[in-house]
Amino acid sequence: MSDSSALLAVPSARHTALDDAQGIAFSVTMAGLGIHILTHMGFVTGQTTGLAVLIAHLTGLPFPAVYFAVSLPFLAIAWRRMGARFALKTLLITAALSALVAVLPNWIELGRIEPALAAVIFGLLFGIAALAAIRHGGSFGGLSVLWIELQDRTGFKAGHAQLISDALIFAAAALILPWDKLAYSALGAAVFALFLAANHRRDRYVAA
Repeated sequence: MSDSSALLAVPSARHTALDDAQGIAFSVTMAGLGIHILTHMGFVTGQTTGLAVLIAHLTGLPFPAVYFAVSLPFLAIAWRRMGARFALKTLLITAALSALVAVLPNWIELGRIEPALAAVIFGLLFGIAALAAIRHGGSFGGLSVLWIELQDRTGFKAGHAQLISDALIFAAAALILPWDKLAYSALGAAVFALFLAANHRRDRYVAA
């Protein structure tokens, strides 16, 4: 039997509570660093994080509070669709991330970063953070749960709804951001999406 065949023959192992704790801590830390770079550079992104960035920019409210508030309405849908375990982990992740983003400016003072590099770093950090959250049974309170609900109720594909919502977020951002920041924001969002597309595969990860 080859090494790869032997690996596939091993029964999948569920995560322990300690596995989940370290995985979620890693996820929150990477996401917090990514968002710290994103907000420092004045960029925007898609999904719930991008929506929170826009609302914070337009209202002057602190991003961490806006992000947590925007994420809360989706928890009820997540509870019904994914179960209490997923919803509670998502609540923990969004609360911890909001708190970390609030204190990070006091712990890490950022200076000049080449915009293209900042966009790539954000995309990679947020991508690996989202992947860790998913693999440990939670999420960042994304709009994707709403679009899955919409798909079940109307038949409209969740992927198409996600693309439309992200396009609307970027269209709104185009009204308030300089074109160069908008372009770098799009680069960061593309890196994030490509990272998840390349790495979020069940055939490469068997633990649950």
